Amino acid sequence: MTKASVLAATLSPLLLAASCGNAASGDSTAQSTPVAGANSGGEFDGEFAIESFGTFDEPWASAFVPGTSVLVLTTKPGELHAIDTETRQAITITGAPQVDYGGQGGLGDIAFLDSEASASLGTRTIYLSWAEAGEGDTRGAVVGRGQMVCAQPTSCTIEDLSVIWRQAPKVTGRGHYSHRIEFSPDERYLFVASGDRQKMTPAQDTGNTLGTIVRLNPDGTPAPGNPLADRAGASDEIWSWGHRNILGMDFDDSGRLWEIEHGPKGGDELNLVQRGENYGWPVRSNGVNYDGSGIPDHSPDDGFVKPVVSWTPVIAPGNFVFYDGDLFAGWDGDAIISGLVTQGLVRVEVEGTNAREVARYDLGERIRSVIQGPDGALWVLEDGDGARLLRLTPG
Repeated sequence: MTKASVLAATLSPLLLAASCGNAASGDSTAQSTPVAGANSGGEFDGEFAIESFGTFDEPWASAFVPGTSVLVLTTKPGELHAIDTETRQAITITGAPQVDYGGQGGLGDIAFLDSEASASLGTRTIYLSWAEAGEGDTRGAVVGRGQMVCAQPTSCTIEDLSVIWRQAPKVTGRGHYSHRIEFSPDERYLFVASGDRQKMTPAQDTGNTLGTIVRLNPDGTPAPGNPLADRAGASDEIWSWGHRNILGMDFDDSGRLWEIEHGPKGGDELNLVQRGENYGWPVRSNGVNYDGSGIPDHSPDDGFVKPVVSWTPVIAPGNFVFYDGDLFAGWDGDAIISGLVTQGLVRVEVEGTNAREVARYDLGERIRSVIQGPDGALWVLEDGDGARLLRLTPG
């Protein structure tokens, strides 16, 4: 057992009452070299102090309300929870949308607007993603926008929530929704990850939005200047395509968008997202199909954008965040990835458009999500039933 696991086991949890592409970047496929518990050039020695802030069933995503110490999280079955991380006061949130729960589907991502950081907690714009049922045995991801209204310090409700974007088309199955949402740093654009829904070939068909990243206005309409807007038969929402199952997106400190996605059996990818580019799925992958049948690996002449980092065996990322805090010395600008299979955190050093894995930190449980708190601490959600919300600081 790692020291981090020992610390986690000895700290008493506080249970909450509310329960052909331009491949200028990544032109050569980089395989990761796992370095367990390594420390690359910083003062942080790889040991965490871990505090538990309660347990939840199947948590999926979390976000701090900008300008506050309030953390809001989603659970896949369809609940919203919140806690004031300074006082440990649980906050009840009602008004979550009805979701199509099952498989990988349910309530998904959550986002607030940094531009509202100076506003009182009373009313904030909130964005949510979830799986929505369609006709027959079909379903698809959606994004909704509403207001989180907190009339009391311990009670909030979601009001005027309406769907502003739908994954198209709705299909059968309950996998690969992706539905991560990320605002550009200036908040002019809303990027949404739209998974291939385990249908594979639609990711190469620009007439639909499966296997794509879409770029929208904040109201959900297609953003002006999208690369396929003038192409007959193509979606005017698409920013990039040829993706499989994107579970993390974030902007680096230079304003570049990156994403991390699950490969099949092998071939998880960290990609620099480029306008109007094709990332190859399912024509190219550094993994193989689950039945063992081969998929051609990326090659310099295949016409697709190559992953900047590729993992085989997989890490099964839950999400990632670019770290820009002060608590963890030497981590500024690094990508911190939550690992499901790896049961911990993976740290990737990013320099410009290049990247390499530099360390892994074992937490002893599948990790669904990691975000950075206002003070630079890491806030981690474990995966599954009875999963803990953890605050990690240098130990």
